[in-house]
Amino acid sequence: MTATRMTRPPGPTRIAAAAAHFGRDLDHDLGRIGRLIDGARAEGAALLVLPDAAIGGYLADLRRPDPDALPPALKPDDPIFEQVAAMARDMVVCVGFCEADGDDRYNAAVCLTGDGVLGRHRKVHLPAAEHIAYRAGNAFAAFDTPVGRVGMLIDYDKTFPESARTLALDGAQIVACLSAWPASITNAAPKLSQDRQSRLFDLYDCARAAENQIVVVSSNQTGAAGGLRFLGQAKVVGPAGNILARTWAKAGLAVAELDVAGEIANARRVLRHLDERRPEVYRR
Repeated sequence: MTATRMTRPPGPTRIAAAAAHFGRDLDHDLGRIGRLIDGARAEGAALLVLPDAAIGGYLADLRRPDPDALPPALKPDDPIFEQVAAMARDMVVCVGFCEADGDDRYNAAVCLTGDGVLGRHRKVHLPAAEHIAYRAGNAFAAFDTPVGRVGMLIDYDKTFPESARTLALDGAQIVACLSAWPASITNAAPKLSQDRQSRLFDLYDCARAAENQIVVVSSNQTGAAGGLRFLGQAKVVGPAGNILARTWAKAGLAVAELDVAGEIANARRVLRHLDERRPEVYRR
C-alpha cells in the first residue's frame, strides 16, 4: 500500500499534535485513534501526528522490560494500517507501533493517508534497557506528502541534534516527533511540570526546530504504564523555535495554522543555518 506523492499548494496548513494514552488493547487504540482523527478533521487539520506506540502501547519499565509483556509486534502490511488509512482519508497521519521483521522487533512509525503509506521510520537511538525489547533502526529519511516534505523521529531520537539535522538536509520542512516520553525514572518530581524530563522534552522540541529552521510537530503519550508516567506536552513549534500550540500535560490536540514554506523562508531570509554550516571543521 503506497500512496501517490503530491505537493500541497502554498498557503496556510493546519497541523495537529496529539497527547493521549494508548495500551495493549488494539481495538481500544483504534477507537481512540479514530476519535483523534475526527477531532483533528473538525479542526481542519491536514496533518495529525499521533504518539509513539499508539498502536499496542509502550513498555511498562525502561530499566527491566518484561520479555513476556512487550507490545504486540505487527508486520508492516498488517490489516490494522488499512483501518487507520481508511479513517485518515485525505489527512496525513503519523502513528507509532512495534514493527515485526522476522524475529526482530523495532519501535517504529508509519506516515499514511487514505491512499497508502508515505513514509516509515525505525527508532535509531535506544535509551536505557530498551535494547532488550527492540533492535535499533539505522537511517533517517525525509519523504514527500500532501503537506510538504516530512521526516519522522521517535522518542530519544530527538535528543541527538544529528537526527533532525539529517532530515532537514534531506529537505524535510516538517519533522514529526512521535513520543512515549516519561517523567524521570531516577529523580521523579512531585509535579510533572517540575520534572527534569518535562523541561528537556520542551527544550529538544524547540531547539531542533530553531537550529534547523523547520517546523516540529511533537506528540506524546499521557497517563501511566507500569512504573512510567508520560508527560503529554504535545506541541507545534515554528521554525524560530516558538511554540505555536500545546496541550500541556493533559490529553488533547495542539492545533496550529501556518504557512509552512512561507514561515521557513522567512526564518531563513537572513540567516540560513543549513547553508552556513562548516562540516569540514566538525569532523574529527
